[in-house]
Amino acid sequence: MAWVVLIVSGMMEAVWAAALSASDGLRKWRPALVFVVALSLSMAGLAWAMRTLPAGTAYAVWVGIGATLAVIWGFATKQEKPTLTRVLLLVLLIASVAGLKAVS
Repeated sequence: MAWVVLIVSGMMEAVWAAALSASDGLRKWRPALVFVVALSLSMAGLAWAMRTLPAGTAYAVWVGIGATLAVIWGFATKQEKPTLTRVLLLVLLIASVAGLKAVS
């Protein structure tokens, strides 16, 4: 169950990162509200998962999921250009996160 919570928390990290970007420095209240809610859920889930998972592994997986989804969101919204190098590095990041899960 801790892994499921950690994965969802990592997804919430990508949500709060996108909302923070959309909030224009927390000036737009709707994305700012999404940011605060997603950040709270993300941190609470990470904290809960760390009760049973090793802190380093949990944190690395959480960050990896959030970073990967944030970059994919950037590709989807055309805020970032999906170059071959970026895509290959994302594949490496995903493989690293999966590897950490496999050995834990």
